[in-house]
Amino acid sequence: MSTKPASKSQLLGTETITSLLIKQAVPASIGILVMSLNILVDSIFVGNWINSDALAAIGVVLPISFFVAALGMAIGIGGSSIISRALGADRMDKARRTFGNMLSLTVVITLLMTVFGLLFVDSLVPAFGGRGALFEPAKVYYQIVFYGIPILALCMMGNNVIRAEGAPKHAMIAMLIPSVGNLILDYIFINRLNMGMAGAAWATTVSYFLCFAYVLQFFVSGKSELICTFKDLLPDWIILKEVGSLGFVTLARQATSSFIFLIMNNILFELSGADGVAVFRIIGSMMVFALFPVMGVTQGFLPIAGYNYGAKLWDRVREVTYTSIKISCGLGVLIFLGLFFFTYQIADVFTDNPKVIEQASFAMKLVFLSVPIISIQLIGSAYYQAIGKAIPALLLTLLRMAIILIPLLLILPNLYGEFGVWISFPIADFLSTIITAWYLWKAMKKLKLEITV
Repeated sequence: MSTKPASKSQLLGTETITSLLIKQAVPASIGILVMSLNILVDSIFVGNWINSDALAAIGVVLPISFFVAALGMAIGIGGSSIISRALGADRMDKARRTFGNMLSLTVVITLLMTVFGLLFVDSLVPAFGGRGALFEPAKVYYQIVFYGIPILALCMMGNNVIRAEGAPKHAMIAMLIPSVGNLILDYIFINRLNMGMAGAAWATTVSYFLCFAYVLQFFVSGKSELICTFKDLLPDWIILKEVGSLGFVTLARQATSSFIFLIMNNILFELSGADGVAVFRIIGSMMVFALFPVMGVTQGFLPIAGYNYGAKLWDRVREVTYTSIKISCGLGVLIFLGLFFFTYQIADVFTDNPKVIEQASFAMKLVFLSVPIISIQLIGSAYYQAIGKAIPALLLTLLRMAIILIPLLLILPNLYGEFGVWISFPIADFLSTIITAWYLWKAMKKLKLEITV
């Protein structure tokens, strides 16, 4: 008698944890690497082919556009937590209904936010630091990129669902397409056609549509287990409430990140003008790039922890948590060593402005001091999101950036100038990691008691 082979999602509960983490984290890391390289090279292209003001202008717009796009990511991560646990509990009906509601919610919310963003462009751009010489290039970039934001939101939502189904390679490809597409189009539009800021914006927007085409074909071509009917698209208020509560964790993180960009751009503009904003744009690009392996492990951790928690395999939940922390902390040490000794060379790649290079080189050494331990904070907050505990996930997510970092940014620059800006980051990271480690230790102790019962 033949047995039906396990589906991709069922393998999350049977394969060895190390093997699963490699299968989930490596594609996620590659996707994040290429995405961050896209941001990095995009910054290099703009800084060298246009000018440092254009580089600063993109830094002004990104937190605004990313916040709207993060609505899709929030819905994707929140809904994927439900899908992972539903698949672990063998509730395919709930998984499909959740996905349908995620689609409807993403379309409605992002369209409304995009219309709002385009109507109030003249107020939003200056509020995020696009003042003086930065206003016009920032406005040009903003208006074009915003047309593609709903598509980007759908891509981000779909990418998380693909990963929750146990198809990390497809999720990786979905991240590679817009990154590679954007770089090719940057070269064509900026370098060959000399379209300036408009070229940079159109390259980004068109790349979003390329990504959407791939994500769409994944779900309609039979590769996905989540085949939705029209009924699944209709609101299920219980599911929407859970998607909203879990997704709010990601949204709050991105909203806080955008608010930090607002604070940073304005503080640095006051302290050192457009050069200061350009320095933060370089550091922001390197934050994503440098942490890609750690973020990849965190992305790989989520569906494994969620599936096994739904299946009540407590020992596997503990194992994936501890293994993820060990691997990502080891990667963090290597990242720190690689960055610390080459900050000047890294900054020099972005611009030929000697003042910006000098400031960025010094700032990077301070900002990345906590990289070896930051994964404890990331895995800790991700754990609660994976198991569907919205409130502790929200509190631990906000702990680092909102509760600790923002007050430091409002106080220390007044006392120590730019040094106060940069030293705020490692202080916030160290304090939040200590608190998160304590909460995570208590959670693992509770799971150990469940195993012995």
